[in-house]
Amino acid sequence: MTPSDENAGERITDAEHAVMEALWDRPRQTAAEVCDEVCAARDWSLATVKTLLSRLVQKGAIAAEPDGRRFLYTPLIAREAYVGGESRRLVDRLFGGSAASLVAHLAETEALTDSDLAEIEALLKELRP
Repeated sequence: MTPSDENAGERITDAEHAVMEALWDRPRQTAAEVCDEVCAARDWSLATVKTLLSRLVQKGAIAAEPDGRRFLYTPLIAREAYVGGESRRLVDRLFGGSAASLVAHLAETEALTDSDLAEIEALLKELRP
């Protein structure tokens, strides 16, 4: 990965994120291959995917490598780095930087199942020295 792993500079939109997911699952795809992954579920055309790919190239989130008359697109941002950055922004923006406040909110609104709570407890046990 490149130095842009941590942040693509500009925020990635929800639509662009769908394209990124397709590329994270299988790097080095053509626009048509990405469309095969995302177009039907989102009612998009190939032109829409090409526009989104172009925006992601401009943002430094993906690379476009010429391959004959087409391009192969590859992510320059690791999924883990993106998720980490977005998670931190969410916690900062909505919960004043407190991850505990996020978990408390989810628990209070019954958004966490017993299984979720058990997973969180197990994770906390692993993280403690």
